[in-house]
Order: sequence, then structure tokens, then C-alpha cells
Amino acid sequence: MNHKTITKSILEHTEELTALRRKLHSEPELSWQEVNTTAFICSYLENLGIPYRKTNPTGVIATIEGGLKGKIVALRGDMDALSVEEINTDLPYASKEKGKMHACGHDAHTSMLLIAAKVLNEIKDELPGSVRLVFQPAEEVATGAKELVKQGAMERVDNVFGLHIWSQMPTGKVSCNPGPSFASADIFNVTFKGKGGHGAIPQDCIDAAVVASSFVMNVQSVVSRTIDPQKPAVLTVGKMVAGTRFNVIAENALIEGTVRCFDNDTRIHIEKQLKRYAEQTASIYGATAQVEYIRGTQAVSNDTYSARLVQKVASEAFGEDSIYDEKPTMGGEDFSFYLDVVPGCFALVGCGNHEKDTEWSHHHGRFNIDEDALVVGAELYAQYAWFYLNE
Repeated sequence: MNHKTITKSILEHTEELTALRRKLHSEPELSWQEVNTTAFICSYLENLGIPYRKTNPTGVIATIEGGLKGKIVALRGDMDALSVEEINTDLPYASKEKGKMHACGHDAHTSMLLIAAKVLNEIKDELPGSVRLVFQPAEEVATGAKELVKQGAMERVDNVFGLHIWSQMPTGKVSCNPGPSFASADIFNVTFKGKGGHGAIPQDCIDAAVVASSFVMNVQSVVSRTIDPQKPAVLTVGKMVAGTRFNVIAENALIEGTVRCFDNDTRIHIEKQLKRYAEQTASIYGATAQVEYIRGTQAVSNDTYSARLVQKVASEAFGEDSIYDEKPTMGGEDFSFYLDVVPGCFALVGCGNHEKDTEWSHHHGRFNIDEDALVVGAELYAQYAWFYLNE
């Protein structure tokens, strides 16, 4: 059963929860630069009497020791912002940092986890186990979770839970299905080298711009013609740089892109095919190709038991109609690195509200959240910990 004190306390702290979110939103810090955010979290936990330690160079790991011995459940909230210019500058809590913005909702995650920590700390004597609080930096560059695992975030932890505010779902809805949730997210760089020369004498040159263009047009068939259609994958070329001047045939061309999928065999296949397509395309024109493939986040796959537990918690806390069936996204999440170590799951909490103009895409300059979603996320954090420790 849901803990009634948790529900009551979350509602009592609604104003503080909103104020925390607005403070963090107005003071965004980029990945691995969350110095002030880290200091604020430490100060907040210190006032609650919750022991913590700072991670290096930023981030915080804290633990609420329960009154009874038992399992350890970890709750994760990320805290970094993005290099995005905020468009909603008329908001009283708009970003004070030019070119920086909480355009993905991490300000909400941190504030929700702080209030969840406050409420769980109030009932710690009743907890049959402990709650590990992980305030994680650098999710946006997909390195924070891996680093915090190295620094002991998952030591002795039995289960881990995280959530993400989601503007594509209506406010008040919760989604957490067993199986794939977020895709793996990799980066590839392809450098083509041809032979430069005067734009009026193409016969003496090897045009790297033509080579790169041919590669871009043909590489999509890796997905459309070499992969099982029932195994989703996305290959996107996001950047292409070629040449130096209008009348000079390009000697070099650089292509950057990303690969997203849910299946590791598909991931391996695409990496091999990318190299093959690049090398063969270059060979046709007499050029050369170098391919760098960088593994980013793993796919996030929710443990069945943990996902069902989220659904049970949400149904009891917010009603059965709060459960939403959101399809897996090709977005990436470094929460996957925690799931490599311990079982757990990652939920989505809806914050989309047309009347409040909060349906903009994540990473957009107009991104904002319906703050009514904050109490949902905070309670979901706290009730999940309570449920898991009592199961």
C-alpha cells in the first residue's frame, strides 16, 4: 500500500517544490560544470541531516538509513543543462545564463528528488532498508552515470529507479513498460580524403564533396535494406563539412552522425556496415575514408518486476487512468549504465499541457513544463522507494 504520509507531505511541500524547480531553472549549468548546483544540493541535504558525499568533479551521492535493516534502493535525478538559448525570456524564472538552459527538464528531476528525499527522511524510522540518492551530473554528454558508477553510486544497491519529465505525454500520466524504453545512442565520424585543386580542372582532382554526398545518399540503405524491419534503427547524418572555397575542389570532407537502436546485434551490424559503406564509396572515386565509431549510451531496458512495480505505485497513488502506454523512444539516456550493474527501471512522467504551452520538444528553446507534474514525479520517487523496500 502507498504510504499516506508520503502523499500528504508531498502535497504540503508543493510550493517549495515549485520554488526549487524555478531556482534551478534560472541558474543552469552545463555538463561537468554543475558546481553551484552541487553546492546547493549539499546544503539542502545538510539542513535535512542526510549524510552525503560529493562526487568528482560534480554530483552528490547521499543515503537515508532506514530504521530497520533491509535492501538498498537507489533513486537517480540528473541535474545538467544544455547549450540552448531560452526563448521564453518573459518567464519570471527564465535562465539568467545566456546560451544555457534547462531545456530537458533536469531542473525538475533534481527538485523532485530533493523533496522526495525530504519526505522519505521524515519517515526514515519506518523504512525497512535504505534509500540511496544519486544526484547525477553530465547526463547530456552521456558520461555522468558511468562515472558515478565508478565512484560507488551502485555499491550494495539492490534496485535503481529513475524518471524523466516528458512533454509528449499529458500531465499526470506515468509510463513505464517492461523492456526497451530508450535506445542506444552512438556517434560516428567519417573523414574522406580526396585530391584538391582548381574548380575549373576537375579531371585532375578527386572531389571529397562528391564522395561524401554519395555516402550520405547511400548509407541509409544500411537500415532500409540490411536490417530486419522488426528491429527498429535510426541512422542520421547531422553534420557535413566539405571544402574551403567556392572555386576550389574539396580535398577533405567530414561527416558526423548518430546511430540509435534497441538491439545490440543490430548495433554491431550497423557499425560494421558504416565502415564498409564509407570505405567502398571512397574506393569508387579513388579517395580514402577513415571511420570513428564512438559507443555512447546503452539501450535502457526496464526490468519487468521493477516496471510493474511502478505501474502498481502509480495506479494506487494517481488512479488506474494515470497509466500511459508511451512507445519506446530513439532518444538516449545514460541511466542505462546503472542498469548494467543492478536491476531497475526508468519511468516517464507527463508534463504536456496545451493550455500552458508545455508541449514543446525537449531541447527546444521554448521547452517548459507544466509544474503540476512536479508533485507526480516527487511522489513517484518516494512511493517507489517505500514499495520496493516493503516488497
